[in-house]
Amino acid sequence: MDLGHGRCWDTSKDSWKTLLLLAYQSLGVVYGDLSTSPLYVYKSTFADDIQHSDTNEEIFGVLSFVFWTLTLVPLFKYVFVVLRADDNGEGGTFALYSLLCRHAKVSLLPNRQVADESLSTYKLENPPEKNNSRVKMYLEKHKALHTALLILVLLGTCMVIGDGLLTPAISVFSAVSGLELSMSSDHHQYAVVPITCFILVCLFTLQHYGTHRVGFLFAPVVLAWLLCISALGLYNIIHWNPHVYQALSPYYMFKFMKKTKKGGWMSLGGILLCITGSEAMFADLGHFSYAAFQIAFTFLVYPALILAYMGQAAYLSQHHDNANHIGFYISVPGKLRIPVLIIAILASVVGSQAIISGTFSIINQSQSLGCFPRVKVVHTSDKIHGQIYIPEINWMLMILCIAVTIGFRDTKHMGNASGLAVMTVMLVTTCLTSLVIIICWHKPPIVALCFLLFFGSIELLYFSASLTKFTEGAWLPILLALFLMTIMFVWHYATIKKYEFDLHNKVSLEWLLALGPSLGIARVPGIGIVFTNLTSGIPANFSRFVTNLPAFHRVLVFVCIKSVPVPFVPPAERYLVGRVGPPGHRSYRCIVRYGYRDVHQDVDSFESELVARLADFINYDWRRAHGTNSFPEYDASQSNDSSGEYRLAVIGTVAFSGIPAYEIEESVQLASISGGFPTVESVTDVIEMEPVGVVERRVRFAIDDESGTRSPADMDLQLQEELEDLLLAQEAGTAFILGHSHVKAKQGSSLLKRLALNFGYNFLRRNCRGPDVALKVPPVSLLEVGMVYVV
Repeated sequence: MDLGHGRCWDTSKDSWKTLLLLAYQSLGVVYGDLSTSPLYVYKSTFADDIQHSDTNEEIFGVLSFVFWTLTLVPLFKYVFVVLRADDNGEGGTFALYSLLCRHAKVSLLPNRQVADESLSTYKLENPPEKNNSRVKMYLEKHKALHTALLILVLLGTCMVIGDGLLTPAISVFSAVSGLELSMSSDHHQYAVVPITCFILVCLFTLQHYGTHRVGFLFAPVVLAWLLCISALGLYNIIHWNPHVYQALSPYYMFKFMKKTKKGGWMSLGGILLCITGSEAMFADLGHFSYAAFQIAFTFLVYPALILAYMGQAAYLSQHHDNANHIGFYISVPGKLRIPVLIIAILASVVGSQAIISGTFSIINQSQSLGCFPRVKVVHTSDKIHGQIYIPEINWMLMILCIAVTIGFRDTKHMGNASGLAVMTVMLVTTCLTSLVIIICWHKPPIVALCFLLFFGSIELLYFSASLTKFTEGAWLPILLALFLMTIMFVWHYATIKKYEFDLHNKVSLEWLLALGPSLGIARVPGIGIVFTNLTSGIPANFSRFVTNLPAFHRVLVFVCIKSVPVPFVPPAERYLVGRVGPPGHRSYRCIVRYGYRDVHQDVDSFESELVARLADFINYDWRRAHGTNSFPEYDASQSNDSSGEYRLAVIGTVAFSGIPAYEIEESVQLASISGGFPTVESVTDVIEMEPVGVVERRVRFAIDDESGTRSPADMDLQLQEELEDLLLAQEAGTAFILGHSHVKAKQGSSLLKRLALNFGYNFLRRNCRGPDVALKVPPVSLLEVGMVYVV
């Protein structure tokens, strides 16, 4: 995955070939949903609210609305503005939120570290101190706005999941509906729904194979479909009404609204379906590039869709006797209906596949940011990054898709539901992009306000029309969003509360160092990996483990797996490793950092990778001891904190022979290290707070030297001993120590908090994947420690 290819306008021949290849490949992954919209737009629009009359004012007005909606929203808004708001080449709702969290202190995730800002993917276009806009300061000042921003992001996420449920149903149903012209109404009534359900079952059943196995077919299918609807459109324009182009004038929109009034406004809920799938351009930006999307949409998808809608309008303008059967297939010549039907079904399956894969991706991102219960994520391709499969979500989507198809049984209700979900996602994207324009791009607020008012007013118009169809299908995405948002917010809230409890109840390092034979504590062979959410200090669950079982492993590693608000963390920058106590204690801390689009490793590869990084770190630590004088800027007075916990080093995946050149700006609070917390044990804890009155000093990621008096021979001997101890411990076996948590609201908590934690969170925790499954820990190596969190 080339994270930098998002802005590739290199004019060399190879770059243009690559760009055109990406544009071609994007057809199958991104534009399947958008390109199948001509199947159901006119049918949904003329379902109830307006009627096709002899004056053709209605059909020409709808065509004018479709043309300008396609021009303003997908073309101007997405292709020329929103796609530029990428996060290291990644797009989507979480990419916008990630950008905002990096440029302004609005994140609710509590384990932020200054070290994260040194990541190569943690790019800030301008230093944040130069951007002191009032909007940014106001947003940072009010904590309630941080929560409101997260709720807005979760709303957009939930509606994307809702779209993943509705799009396969409406696309496949609309494609199969072409059979109504080839069979009697009685047979058609009993054939379309079963055939649709059968196709949906096949589609979801094949998900676990991954799209890479059949993905080579996707682009040709969509390309054939786009060429098909373009040719049909041209034929209908030339054969039936060459003057239909006049309807592209905005004047016809005015005539349409003047004649139809309230009915015309309500029919906008069907017209907006012409832009379903536009959000996929932004969501799938990381798999392709900004320039590839510009080429594919501007020169192929957009003209093909306009020709398709114009062709249908030209045909309908000359056929008023079929007003009750307005649809796509009626404008297809009889001899071509069966071939077109087959291509349409294949295109609808491809479009459905893209939105299902996008749903898996966004749920994985939500899970990585602590906003979704743990689910099993299967990486379906070793070569193509980001292709994942989530079994639980897949089967739930299949059941709900079939239920929607059987329950609604018509395009109108499905279209109303899908339209509301699509417009909500677009409104959320517009609001977040407006904030990005001010906070990240440092443009004047008036620019963001103009963007928000112009595109927001268009989307609000369509959104209001969709809301009027609440009882006719639009209730479904609202109900689904409320349900999912409740789950996601409760999970996120409990995750933060658990972290705060761990932070306030962690154990001092002196307690760990005092454990020994004098207290009856034994050190047993092997490696003990203690998973914790803390980036410093000893977690309370480990003290509980030692209290009940007075023994721990010869090599002890406190591992914190944390998410960073970037899409990807390069493998060479993933591991932060340091000591806990002196070298003789054989205790280490390892912080493993993942981006919101990274796929976590299997436990086997993680275990071997962790041991390899520990070995690199031990080698680096002792080698650095030989060259202590090579750090002219090294401040010995700040060598290590009072607890004896050492600074962390970035240990990459390539072997090194010298000192890595990673540097960070770290804030050290002179007056008080604790910052008000009762059990802060190391200088690194300052990162977890917002210090007041700090001074800046540049430090290296280096492990502080205990003594500079050892001879090289002694150091080589001790280095060899430590590496041998690590190897012997690995051969003896690895135990994974996890906390098994139960959360309770403390006395005096509000009724809402007690319901959310005591019932909601604990119910979700019991019925979702455990941390051992999410981390792929083998049961034979698992040690669980029960913990009650009173928050």
